[in-house]
Amino acid sequence: MKRLLMWCMATLLALSAGFAGAADVQLGAGDVLKISVYGNPDLALETRVSEAGEITFPLVGNVALGGLSVSAAEKKLGGLLESGGFLRKAQVNIIVTQLQSQQVSVLGQVNRPGRYPIEGKRSLMDMLAMAGGVSQDGGDAVSLIRKRNGKTTREVIDIVDMVRSADLNRDLDVAGNDVIFVERAPRFYIYGEVQRPGAFRLERSMTVLQALSVGGGLTQRGTERGIRIKRRDEAGKLEIINAKHDDLLQVDDMVYVQESLF
Repeated sequence: MKRLLMWCMATLLALSAGFAGAADVQLGAGDVLKISVYGNPDLALETRVSEAGEITFPLVGNVALGGLSVSAAEKKLGGLLESGGFLRKAQVNIIVTQLQSQQVSVLGQVNRPGRYPIEGKRSLMDMLAMAGGVSQDGGDAVSLIRKRNGKTTREVIDIVDMVRSADLNRDLDVAGNDVIFVERAPRFYIYGEVQRPGAFRLERSMTVLQALSVGGGLTQRGTERGIRIKRRDEAGKLEIINAKHDDLLQVDDMVYVQESLF
């Protein structure tokens, strides 16, 4: 997990160049634009795209820019200034200072949960990097909730397995209003005659012996012949299992170490 966090932070540095003025950004409601026209400082304007996807620009009035890329919006404004007879050759430049319309929510166990703007093509791992990576309590499973053509879907991606196997086909692309949720890491509990009783992260293929090590080992009164696993079955019924060192733990297992009678 630590290596994964470092990978995410490296990706974040690569993303930090920003989105201002990127030609492939699709404009939408809430975006703040800084518009200038070469040689005409009186036409400079900073404005927000309305809920209807429009701005009001000097000389030409209301202009629909929602759904256009930055470069297409520049051409449209320039064309209106020229066709209206206001300028012979209009060179328009648009910088997106706040990208509000295309945002992805990154929630759950990340270091900086929140809504993040997307510029052009962005993937699941890109967004996790922007949110500071998976937090210490985060698990390997990440849910991606998307709405396409009126249908909401949820996909669960094991990001650690994806990185280890270099299967970047599972690093799915995201779009505006997608939701990424990082689950809390699964846990197990150990108590009784151990040095550090408590709740701990359940690692993959974790055995009873490894759990004892995480718990600091047995106390002087503990006995390895008195280890029990308390586990609930699918119906919620509590089972008590006589544990061996190489038994694999499951999520929410309770490992109990009994006191030696001698």
